[in-house]
Amino acid sequence: MMPKVTVVMPVYNVEKYVARSIDSVLRQTHTDFELIIVDDGGNDRSLEICQSFNDSRIQIISQKNRGLAGARNTGIRNAKGRYIAFLDSDDLWHAEKLERHIRHLIANPNVGVSYSGSQLIDESDAPMGISMTPKLSQISTADIFCRNPVGNGSAPVFRREVFNRIAFSQSTNTKPEWVYFDETFRFGEDIECWMRIACNTKWKFEGIEGDLTLYRVVSGGLSANTTKMYEFWNKMYAKVESYAPEVTFKHGKRARAYQLRYYARRAVREGQGLKALAAVAKALSYAPIILVQEPKKTSVTIAAAILSIILPKNLFQKLEYSINRR
Repeated sequence: MMPKVTVVMPVYNVEKYVARSIDSVLRQTHTDFELIIVDDGGNDRSLEICQSFNDSRIQIISQKNRGLAGARNTGIRNAKGRYIAFLDSDDLWHAEKLERHIRHLIANPNVGVSYSGSQLIDESDAPMGISMTPKLSQISTADIFCRNPVGNGSAPVFRREVFNRIAFSQSTNTKPEWVYFDETFRFGEDIECWMRIACNTKWKFEGIEGDLTLYRVVSGGLSANTTKMYEFWNKMYAKVESYAPEVTFKHGKRARAYQLRYYARRAVREGQGLKALAAVAKALSYAPIILVQEPKKTSVTIAAAILSIILPKNLFQKLEYSINRR
């Protein structure tokens, strides 16, 4: 009997976290799933840890390193489920995550992508006091492009038909294959994929209440490297412009402004005040309207960037927790 849900978990050098991530899948209240673990050619004990789990719902596939997009593509190609979810192997799910999303998708046949909010955790699983609380309904292409309500790759659950609709051929490992995430991306593959869904299909994006994903922020990881993030965001922008120029023409400046404001907030968190101030100033030069659309968040970002420069480090660190919550 085919499982209702396929959970795809890419694994690459995450021995510190992967057992807890697998546990969070096995503890799901919705039990009709398969968990496809894609070992993406790491060199630590991650694969050994995955192999230590004795559960018939787990399948492990090993491949040479192809990055997050390539690991997800392998998982999708081997998926048997009617619905597909992704969990990055350092993130965690609440126990009711799958049950609530499947119920949502069954009740709303026009929704192809169901997602929820996320709570940020640190390397020790401690909450950082920051929630990614997205817009949940009436999601437009502009919303996806400018504000990415889905948030991160561990948040959404998809109908299998969504990926069938956006598949394209790409040369990987010297041979062409059907892919769903663009494997030339090492960051931003999520939003690039969401934009293809938004621009090229009629499937709706819709969220449900609750922070059902615990999204880990790892110091030194790609998610913390704003320079690389912006390089790949520009690559995503260029790709969207190639198939939906009307979207970038109408919403491009605002999308860029929001992205730069996000980098400014990340730079503040990394203690790089000058970099943060430069990013937020550049954001306002592209689209000052973000001060009107989101006055509190934009103003707090500007204030935080300035304070991180003029205040002693120890004093600013005392304020940082409060700033990041706003």
